[in-house]
Amino acid sequence: MKLISWNVNGFRACLQKGFADFFRAEDADCFCLQETKMQPGQADFDPGPYHSYFHSAVKKGYSGTAVFSKAEPLSVVFGIEGGHNDEGRLITAEYPGFYLLSCYSPNAQDGLARIDYRMEFEDALRNYMCKLDQDKPVILCGDLNVAHEEIDLKNPKTNRGNAGFSDEERGKFSELLAAGFTDTFRYLYPDLRDAYSWWSYRARARANNAGWRIDYFVVSTRLAERIKEARIYNQILGSDHCPVGLEIDL
Repeated sequence: MKLISWNVNGFRACLQKGFADFFRAEDADCFCLQETKMQPGQADFDPGPYHSYFHSAVKKGYSGTAVFSKAEPLSVVFGIEGGHNDEGRLITAEYPGFYLLSCYSPNAQDGLARIDYRMEFEDALRNYMCKLDQDKPVILCGDLNVAHEEIDLKNPKTNRGNAGFSDEERGKFSELLAAGFTDTFRYLYPDLRDAYSWWSYRARARANNAGWRIDYFVVSTRLAERIKEARIYNQILGSDHCPVGLEIDL
């Protein structure tokens, strides 16, 4: 099974920058999006044989997630039980053998102004994933807005404590892994450096590969041995993020 995730930083904008070409060429079983910045029906895009699901923020032009799936899911859930649903940050698609989650984690913002909300979201997401995992394995993908280890960003020393590389956010990611989940890219490539999925638009960051790896596929650890490949499509433009992919034997 081939899965792809991409923070498109505005789906309508990305459609003008080659999204459809990449979508058709990769022909993935499931294609998950984050930061769609739109309401359903606002994008002029025909997904062809895919079933489409959008979870939009109440605030227009903000956040949002989507899933395109060749197979029709058994069920689709928007948001997390108990809250955190106004910003369109999570879609869960259930299949016979697993759950697929497309997630756009909140940014802690400058000065960690939103770190408390971010911590609440992290706890809710982890608890939700653990609950799902009791039923069947979980595959979480998306922009999780954290570089877990120093290897996951170009300049760890100067970014220590900033949003996306705070001790609090990194600690929550460690908690998620300790709860029975595996970072698929690091499972296959534990020591690979200079592998990033997001670059600032400032200071020619992408041209200099001064980036961060903040887009992930995380799976229930009992699926780890089924991982065939984990990819970062760093040559694909169209957003400040590039797509990431997972091939797994399910």
